[in-house]
Amino acid sequence: METALAKTAEKRQVAFLALLLLVWGSGCETIRYSIPEETESGHFVANLAKDLGLRVGELATRSARIHYKGNKQLLQLDVKTGSLLLNEKLDREVLCGATEPCLMHFQVLLEDPVQIFQADLHLTDINDHSPEFLEREMLLKIPESAHPGTVFPLKAAQDLDIGSNTVQNYTISPNLNFHVVTHHRGDGRKYPELVLDKALDREEQAELSLILTALDGGAPPSSGTSTVRIEVVDINDNAPEFVQSLYEVQVPENSPMDSLVVTVSARDLDAGTHGSVVYALFQEDEVSQPFVIDKMTGEIRLKKMLDFEEVPHYDLEVIATDSGGFSGKCSVAIQVLDMNDNAPQLTMSTARSSIPENSPEIVVAVFSVFDSDSGDNGKMICSIQNDLPFLLKHTFENFYTLATERPLDREIRDQYNITITVTDLGTPRLQTQHTFTLQVSDVNDNAPEFTQSSYTLWVRENNSPAMHLGTGFAVQEEQGALAGRLRAARWPLAWTPAGPEWHGDPGPQLPV
Repeated sequence: METALAKTAEKRQVAFLALLLLVWGSGCETIRYSIPEETESGHFVANLAKDLGLRVGELATRSARIHYKGNKQLLQLDVKTGSLLLNEKLDREVLCGATEPCLMHFQVLLEDPVQIFQADLHLTDINDHSPEFLEREMLLKIPESAHPGTVFPLKAAQDLDIGSNTVQNYTISPNLNFHVVTHHRGDGRKYPELVLDKALDREEQAELSLILTALDGGAPPSSGTSTVRIEVVDINDNAPEFVQSLYEVQVPENSPMDSLVVTVSARDLDAGTHGSVVYALFQEDEVSQPFVIDKMTGEIRLKKMLDFEEVPHYDLEVIATDSGGFSGKCSVAIQVLDMNDNAPQLTMSTARSSIPENSPEIVVAVFSVFDSDSGDNGKMICSIQNDLPFLLKHTFENFYTLATERPLDREIRDQYNITITVTDLGTPRLQTQHTFTLQVSDVNDNAPEFTQSSYTLWVRENNSPAMHLGTGFAVQEEQGALAGRLRAARWPLAWTPAGPEWHGDPGPQLPV
């Protein structure tokens, strides 16, 4: 019975050694799939088994699973057929915003042996948003003395789509005095400017109402409109001019509310009320914008906390307007500086609870790490206690394995409490820890031993046969089904005519 149990355990040991002895990923090439956003849940993405070169049913036998950062389940894997299916409808604008390409990185984990494959899901944009102006009406005050060719900035429309599906062009309703020009910003977005074609006459027409239309590049294109109301005012000779056309500043993401970011300044050569200017942020989304400007001083301050991980850079436009309606514009580029405000994250993919003693190198855990910060703040170091016979190995991107450094001996130590510590390199350093317990199971690796290497007995002459002379004592320490029982044996020494001999009757057996 004991021999059968030992053979069964040895087979299990060999099977698990084959499962976790080596860890590797394909590493050579990332598998990339592409689907349009808003595709319905359950949509077939690809045959993953075929793409990985695996046989039918091998995904099931090797416990295949999908791993995504933060343990989200964007995809589901049918291990019986090998089909990779969409788990939910995905909105590219929610997941990636303006980032392009919009890639959902995930890993395919296999066991027996452990393999890790890197894959990407590319969400392509569809034209599911129309351009939209945040203001239904814009007011321009233009002096009648403005010369043809004078340019007046207009607020741009927003479109959450990207590429050709976002705003591509602006038009203005037919009129005799103005046309609109579409310009490109440095980030690829387009904005309109109104150009005066014919001088205005306040006595002839004191107010104009025009329709500004934003068109995207969809097929067919979507559009949004806003009314441009123009009030013609009396003469004002000079428009405000900013001291700098571009202000560039850096702001730490942990700056407190109401912190001064930068002060802009514009001058107007006119005298009196026509020379006084007021400042305003010329932006599309005033609600979500974390900045506010003092209209009299030009000081730009924080009204919301910044987060580098959400938005690392802001491009603002500031307009200075005098009392006559002339205006000037400058740009403010704000770089948000990353601070170490996110601790590393650790996700366990595989963790063993026990391993047999005297085994060669065995992988006991597979885990991944992630830090939202950038630069040194996002770099991480993994470690375990120094006095443990285990090794950490970096295997694939942010994946690590924990394996035994040498065969373990249960009789020396039968349990290990292992703490994995992940520390970033930021200031101050932040860390995350994960602790698990590993049991060392017993194998039959200890022979019985006498308590003494030799025994000396004093015997009187003329003794009768079978007289008891003394007792030897042997022990064997083992545990569990593989080793059997803890035995203590006493072997009596008796006198025979041929001389002393050990009798073959063992002492009592003591179960563990």
